[in-house]
Formats: sequence, structure tokens, C-alpha cells
Amino acid sequence: LFLLQTGLAALKRGRAAERGYPMKTENRLTERLRQKLPFQLTRAQERVIQEIFQDMEKPTPMNRLLQGDVGSGKTIVALFAMLKAVEAGFQAAIMAPTEILAEQHYLNIHNLIEELGLRCELLTGSRRDKPIEDIATGKVHIVVGTHALIQESVRFYKLGLVVVDEQHRFGVLQRAALRQKGDSPHVLVMTATPIPRTLSLTLYGDLDYSVIDELPPNRTPVVTKLFRASERKLMYSAVRTELKRGHQAYIVYPLIEESEKMDLLAATEEYERIKKVFPEFNVGLLHGKMKPQEKETIMRQFKEGRIHILVCTTVVEVGVDVPNATVMIIEHAERFGLSQLHQLRGRVGRGAARSYCFLVAHGRLTDEAYQRLKVMTRETDGFRIAEEDFKLRGPGELFGTRQSGMPDLKSADLMRDTKLLAYARKEAFNLIDTSPELSEYPALREKIEEFWKDRLEIFRTS
Repeated sequence: LFLLQTGLAALKRGRAAERGYPMKTENRLTERLRQKLPFQLTRAQERVIQEIFQDMEKPTPMNRLLQGDVGSGKTIVALFAMLKAVEAGFQAAIMAPTEILAEQHYLNIHNLIEELGLRCELLTGSRRDKPIEDIATGKVHIVVGTHALIQESVRFYKLGLVVVDEQHRFGVLQRAALRQKGDSPHVLVMTATPIPRTLSLTLYGDLDYSVIDELPPNRTPVVTKLFRASERKLMYSAVRTELKRGHQAYIVYPLIEESEKMDLLAATEEYERIKKVFPEFNVGLLHGKMKPQEKETIMRQFKEGRIHILVCTTVVEVGVDVPNATVMIIEHAERFGLSQLHQLRGRVGRGAARSYCFLVAHGRLTDEAYQRLKVMTRETDGFRIAEEDFKLRGPGELFGTRQSGMPDLKSADLMRDTKLLAYARKEAFNLIDTSPELSEYPALREKIEEFWKDRLEIFRTS
């Protein structure tokens, strides 16, 4: 644990030595945005905006993790930060993991800032007429995109703030590549995957930490129920009741097409069956293999209420926002991890109407799968769910440690050894403060470099 924390302390120290751009502004743009918003920001959002602004006014680059449960309003907080950067004479970029999510951010941001006289552009792999030239000359103030942002051809005029959404979908290297598009820009990393507090110190121990811990006032918690596959009729009648009230539903499947290897229901085949079950309603199909144009059309029709039931795969897991959808059915719920189930459930309950999430379990459940589904019916708070997930699966599984760039721990247990972790962290940070390069402790330095191997150049030559 000590080796882990000393590595993180050295990383953080290295960043603190970097010179950034202090963005002291009068916050005129953000005030104009605040007056335009059709809702009031929550206390938590206001607090986090202040924390971010304080960081951006310092001479060292901000490195902050913003965590907020599904639907807590992180995007608007990021937009306040982006407007501060623009007012200081810089450009801002936000990178999202999927085209659907990038498009959604773009539409939301574009609608809010157009009247402020600012230009926002979308940059994704499928877009033909990419606004490369206008980004390079500084005509575009805010760029929203997917990992197309880190392609070599993309150059910024003066990039001052980088926002990375749904952090866990991007590796350390992609984050670094986007930072390199600017000269030590401020960095804001956002995630809706709740991370137990203890872990955030480990996984993102090199970042400062903000959390939006309250939902907007008009949200009602989603009612979650567990069904066996044999109880479908009962469940469908509940769905029909909601549809007749003018609401919409999602039905999520683990696969796109049936596979001989796995005995699972698949979206394309089930789509045909669902049309027969609900002949009086419009049913749409959405999955990852469709062309971006098709996906967009289907999503738009669903948003506009022309499609009543959306049969889909987990492409809807992140960030799709349709307040009129009040039912989410997840088939083969036993196949999904807790954080994924929680993300999927977050697609409903976005309006004032009561929403429902029906988990459908198939076959005999293992004890762990049953425990997992019970947690979902019991808990609605993402942080509680993350702690439970962690107890059930351990840290490597929770994040895919392999991709997050963290070293493996042999005997320490992050959930059990919380106090030890905090103590190791304190000692590690003290040590790096007194000896940033560890030059007096060559053996320890060697041990740390070996522990972190080639993951990161921890002791950068400053």
C-alpha cells in the first residue's frame, strides 16, 4: 500500500510543479448562463462549481475528479468550468466514450450557449465535414467529441480546459493524449460510476476530488422489482399500464444476435416477439452494430415519443436522457454487474413521474447473482451499491484494474485495510514532500519504480 501511495504522491507532486494558466475572470459568461437556466442548481452543484473555479484560478493545472450519481447534473457543472475557460481566452474540449453521448452533450451545450454568442462544434469519427480548420484557428470555443479528438489531425488554437466524461471508459493514455493537445491545460474528469470513498483515494489518488451528492429536487427514486422469466405476463401488464398513461419503456438484452454458444435472449430476435406482444404500440430497435445515422434516428424518434418501446442492448447504459421513459426491463439481469445495472436503471426516473425497473432473472441463480439482484431492489444510492459491488467482487473486477493502469496488490485488501491505506497515504505524501525525488532513499525508489513498472514515468525529470 505504501508503494502504491508513494507512486501517486510523486505523480501529484510532479503535476503541482507544472505551470498552468491561472484563469481569474469576472465570471460574466457563467452568470449569464445561470440566469438562462430553466432550473435552479442544487447546493451540491454550487459547492462543486466553487471548488473547480478555485482550482482554475491557481497557477498550477487543475486535476480534479468529479463524481456524481446518475442524473445528478455533472454536465452543467462542467459547462460552467468551460465557460470560465472561454472567458479567460481559451478553448475547452469535452471527450465522451460514445457518439450517442457526445451528440447529446453537444445538443445540450449548443442550446445553452448559442445565445451567449459562442460556438460549439461536434467532432466524431462518423462526421464527414469535420470543423478541423475552425478549431485550429480558434473560431470554435467549445469542442465536444469522442476519441476522434485525440487524432493527430486535430489541433487546438489555445486549449485551456479538458473535460473527460465517463472516466472509466478511457485508459490513462487516452486522457494523457488529450491533455497534450494543450500546454498544461486544466483537467476535469467526470464519472457516474460511484466509487467507494476508500477506493477513490487509491484509483484517483493523484487527483483532487469533488462529489455531487444530491439529486435535483423533482426526482423520485425508481421502484425496482425482481421477476423470474416465468412471470413475464404479470410484468408486461404493468408495462402496458405505463404505456397507456403515455409513458415509454426500454427493454435491454445482453446480446445483439442469438449465439449458439450462449443460451441467452438477444435483441434482434426479441424485437420481433415484442412487436407481437404490444401490437398497439410502436417498437424500435437499437444496438451497437447499427450505423451512427440509424442510431441517431431511432434515438431521436424515441426522444420525441414516436417510438413507445425501445428494444436495445447496453448501448443505452451511458447518458441517454428521455424524461418520459418510466419503465426499464433488464432481461438476463443476472448477467450484469451491479454498477452496470445501476447505470442502466439511471435511464429512467429522470422526470417527475414514478418510474420502475424490472429485473428479469433466467434459470438457476448462483448465490452471488441472487445477492447482487437483491442489492438492486433494496438500494438506490450509487455509493451504497458501489460498496456492495466491491464486497462481492473485489477491486480488480470493479474497475478492470488492467485498463485503469493500477498495479496489482498481492496481500492488501482495499476494502478491509481502509485505515492502513489512509495511514500509508499520509506517510507517502509526507515523504514525497520532504524528498520529491527520493534521492536519499535509492532502494525505496527502485522498489517503487519496480512496483509501478512502466505504467507511468513517476519520477519525471523536472
